[in-house]
Amino acid sequence: MTDSVSVRHMPQRTCVVCRQVRGKRELVRIMYTDRLEVDVSDKKPGRGAYLCRQPACWEGALVKGKLEYALRRKMSGVDHQTIKDYASTLKGQEF
Repeated sequence: MTDSVSVRHMPQRTCVVCRQVRGKRELVRIMYTDRLEVDVSDKKPGRGAYLCRQPACWEGALVKGKLEYALRRKMSGVDHQTIKDYASTLKGQEF
């Protein structure tokens, strides 16, 4: 007789910059409806993209244009500042 262990499905997402696949809760969702927002609740409607909690990925999202590509939107100066502001809160964080 084998023990039946219930394994819960963990949704996987990919960081748009480093392309690493991680659990959905390990990444931060950036979404765009009428403006760009950091969706910490992960429940807001709109087109979304995921970034690691690594500051390098947040910087790379702006420099390489990968976030614009993933969101299918051109980002304004205000959008860039939103990303920079949130990235500054990640300095020194580990996950």
